[in-house]
Amino acid sequence: MKKDPKHIRRLAVKKYLKGESASAICASFGKSRFWLYKWVKRFNPNNPTWCQEYSRRPNNTPHRTPIEIEEIVKMIRLNLYNNDLFYGAQAICWEMEDLGVSPLPSERTINRILARNDLTHRRTGRYEPKGTPYPVLPSGRPNQTHQADLVGPRFLRGPIRFYSQNAVDIATGRSGVEPLLGKNSQNIINAFWSIWHRLGIPENLQVDNALFYFGSHRYPRGMGSLIRLCLKLGIELWFIPMAEPWRNGVVEKFNDHYGEKFLKKVTMSSFDELAEGSLAFEIRHNSRYRYSKLGGKTPLKALVDAKTNLSFPVEERPPIHPLPKPKTGRYHLVRLIRGDRKLNIFGEIFPVAPELQYEYVVATVDVKEQKLKLFLGQSQVDEFEYKL
Repeated sequence: MKKDPKHIRRLAVKKYLKGESASAICASFGKSRFWLYKWVKRFNPNNPTWCQEYSRRPNNTPHRTPIEIEEIVKMIRLNLYNNDLFYGAQAICWEMEDLGVSPLPSERTINRILARNDLTHRRTGRYEPKGTPYPVLPSGRPNQTHQADLVGPRFLRGPIRFYSQNAVDIATGRSGVEPLLGKNSQNIINAFWSIWHRLGIPENLQVDNALFYFGSHRYPRGMGSLIRLCLKLGIELWFIPMAEPWRNGVVEKFNDHYGEKFLKKVTMSSFDELAEGSLAFEIRHNSRYRYSKLGGKTPLKALVDAKTNLSFPVEERPPIHPLPKPKTGRYHLVRLIRGDRKLNIFGEIFPVAPELQYEYVVATVDVKEQKLKLFLGQSQVDEFEYKL
């Protein structure tokens, strides 16, 4: 059985104080003279803890992050997590930078602090789709699919009312942010034209069923400005199901990020300041924010590694509204067929077969053929005359 080290120290010192030779004491305990003299020197009859070993930890650690900084990292991480926001090292670093914290730790240091305090768990696992199959668009390469959404109205001091047309490339996470003073047709055209000059033209564009995107309830077949713009450029425009904003989840999540990291952090009093700040935020996001789904790469790094040639608008200036009526092309509407078995195309109702009840279908408008074609999965299941 191993003897208590404190008992051995007390016994060795007691023998030494009684006059026993240091050599005999060290031989009996298998210790060195240095060991014996160290404990003789520490002996204090008035302090019963004299025989305890001192901590060898240095009093000062010059390269250790200050405890105040570590507490700030923990507080910010928990606050971001509880508010359902981005909460990784990059997001924490941005938040500390905005708060003016100094010294500002590196992302590597922040990750070490999180690991040290057991704050590396993720909010949820990967989403596993259940229930009715949904026709998800492909997003394996840059600009294969963009999601877009209009944020607003918001207000600057004055007050100045504004909107922001946001778009995200699903494959790389690159974002486009374009402010506009109103959501009329020409402003919508201008915003997308500007974004596509920076991100490139997508193959597919996915949006919600907002009136300014599809055109008019009175003339549902009139093809609004965005539909005509996409048909002009060969972009396949997709409208998500009504009342299902989560189908545009990527851009909706980016909108939260845009609000927290830009609108709430920067004070602006003019539209020019807003435009300048929006572009700066876009550049900062695309060049600095790191996504776990990209293996820690920034959106621009993911684009470079993809080695994909992008297409951009040829004309510098955007087309003028109203655009000519297209002769070819197609656009799509994803719809959930409910119990009434009605297909809603911008307010116009078409009856469908009973077997499509509670299924997601794709209604494709073929401009050249003047047809409305209905698909379930890869199979066409119905067709309607659709004069444009």
